[in-house]
Amino acid sequence: MKQSASNRKVNEQAREVIASILLFDVSDPRLHLVTITGCEVSYDRSACNVYYTTDPERYPEVQAAFEQAAGHIRSLMAKKLSWRVAPELRFHRDKSVDQAEAIGQALASEREHQQQRIVEDTIGTDTEF
Repeated sequence: MKQSASNRKVNEQAREVIASILLFDVSDPRLHLVTITGCEVSYDRSACNVYYTTDPERYPEVQAAFEQAAGHIRSLMAKKLSWRVAPELRFHRDKSVDQAEAIGQALASEREHQQQRIVEDTIGTDTEF
């Protein structure tokens, strides 16, 4: 979906406010070391999809913490923003970060295999000189 400049600004504003709330206002230890990677606010500002990432083994506990704290985060967000409506917050794991990491690992592995083949081709499989 193509976004206008004003919509991008609203999305970034929501991301910054939610990240600030997590950093300074929420005391739940399950929400420490969570990165807000993006937000998508609806045009009428009634809903906001919040994308986050953290260590993969922590995804279930972080999702549960967000479900518990969504109302509190929403009320703090309403106080910090001058919007007419406080959007309903929907938290989603950002899968693109995990996919990028998997691609990076696959490329590193392939590079290592290629270097190993080059060494075997130039020196040969015989280890004696």
